[in-house]
Amino acid sequence: MRNYEIMYILKSDLDEEARKNANEELAKIITSNGGTVNACDESMGLRELAYPIKKENKGYYVVIKVTMGNEAISEFNRRTRINPSVLRYLITVAHE
Repeated sequence: MRNYEIMYILKSDLDEEARKNANEELAKIITSNGGTVNACDESMGLRELAYPIKKENKGYYVVIKVTMGNEAISEFNRRTRINPSVLRYLITVAHE
């Protein structure tokens, strides 16, 4: 298991309840596959995108720090690609 940092951008038109549900759903993917969510940072919030993504000009940024294995990464990639609420995501290895 390694430490990772995942940044994802949610659609801007989601209300607070829908954003909370999307965050919980993404965290559940990790925990149900043996990983743990160590921190969730939503301080970047709603921002203007540099270029349109899926016809959206704004997005809600979220950064989570997780510990997970390859199985959880594969499942997270698979489920996030088909999630209509997620515009873009990036998984990086955390060097702390």
